Order: sequence, then structure tokens, then C-alpha cells
Amino acid sequence: MNRFQVSGIHLGISLVIATLVGCLIYFVWYPHPYFQVAGGSNLMLLIMGVDIVIGPLLTFVVYKAGKKGLSFDLACIAVLQAVAFLYGLSVIAQARPVFIVAALDRFIPVYANDLEDADLAQAKQPEFSTRSWTGPRLAGAILPTDIKEKNDLAFSSIAGKDLEKFPKYYVPYAEVAEAMQTKAKPLAELAAKSSANKAVIDHYLAGSQSSIGQLVYLPLIGRTSSYTMILSTTSKLPLDAVSINPW
Repeated sequence: MNRFQVSGIHLGISLVIATLVGCLIYFVWYPHPYFQVAGGSNLMLLIMGVDIVIGPLLTFVVYKAGKKGLSFDLACIAVLQAVAFLYGLSVIAQARPVFIVAALDRFIPVYANDLEDADLAQAKQPEFSTRSWTGPRLAGAILPTDIKEKNDLAFSSIAGKDLEKFPKYYVPYAEVAEAMQTKAKPLAELAAKSSANKAVIDHYLAGSQSSIGQLVYLPLIGRTSSYTMILSTTSKLPLDAVSINPW
């Protein structure tokens, strides 16, 4: 075989692996809408670039039929690609959203590397004491009533570790659902702010079983920008997120 055939085979194998891993990332670790919210596109480009480009490209460069030491060269490329691929996958895994926390008047994704093991151990319920591998879990967060805890949390938030990063304050979403509804605003108000907003919301409504009068919204804090979380006034649950700045 010539170098085009060998690198083509390598590329095909890499594409299969990348597709399987992409499905894991897109459908399990970063389910809709959190692939966009968490900046998954950039992370996916990282792993695709490593898996699809580096290995096949290096194979194309070094391959020559009958070349002395060719097996060693190809083995080194395979090891290099595997190491780079596993590193990229570990970065994506550490950045996966493990909780979507309803805190005060917004929804905040909490990522695996945001949480410390010691804080997880203080969670009052088992489902909040581990980092999920099957998509983010929905939780509510309630401010402490103890004065010392309030002060400690205030100082911690100044340092960048706010309420949503303390699983000990997590509660089932049902316990904060009513409070979130009172903070939410009618989705019709957001649609009226601009024609661009209306176009995005109309597109969402076209595939929804709810009318705009049954929907309200709150901010969803993305990794690089803010999104809009749409909630039902009947179930009081978050339904989906759209790419609209809610502020």
C-alpha cells in the first residue's frame, strides 16, 4: 500500500472512534442544550483535531513501503495519538456539567471540576454527593439561615466560590420550583424586546406543545455567555434553553 491508502485507513479508524466518542459527549455528558451552554463546540474541536488530524497526518508523512524502522515509527504515532486523545477526553470529562442548579433567580451549570470532594461529602442527599456521568442533575440551592454560614458564604462568593458550588445547600428542585416561578418573567415579554428574540422563540414554539402564555423564563449562565431557560407555568419545570441574552 502507498501512503495515501495507509493514511486513509488510519483516518477512517480515527473517524469511527471520534464519532463514537462524539456521541458519548453530545448525548450523555453534554445533552441538549448544555453542549452549547458549556462551550462544548470548542472542546469537541480539541478532541477531533487530535484524533482526526494528528494521527493520519503523521502517518502520511512517515509512511514509505519497505522503509526500515517503519513499524517503530507507526507504533510511536499510535502511542502519541492515543495519549493526546486520552488527554483531550479527560479535559472534556472534567469540564462536563454535573448539576444544573436553580439558585435565587437563575440557573447555573456546575461543572465536574468546579466541585471539591470535601464539599460533595457534605451534601445532605445522596444524589448530590457525586459527580454524574450520565448528564447533569437538576437541583435547587437554598441560602443558609445561620448568620455565620451566611457570612462565610459571602466571603467565599467574593473569592469566586458561590452558593451553587456548595452541594450541602442543594435540595430537590421541587422545593424551589415555586420560588423560581415567582422570579420568572413571561416569555412573551422577552419575545417583544426584539425581532431576533421573537424569531428564536417562534422557532422554539413551533416544536413545543405549550403556548407562549404558558411559558416564563429565567437566565441560564453559560460558560462564555448567558442563555435563556424556558420554564412551564403548569409543571413549573425547566423545559429548554434558547440562545437569547435574557438581561
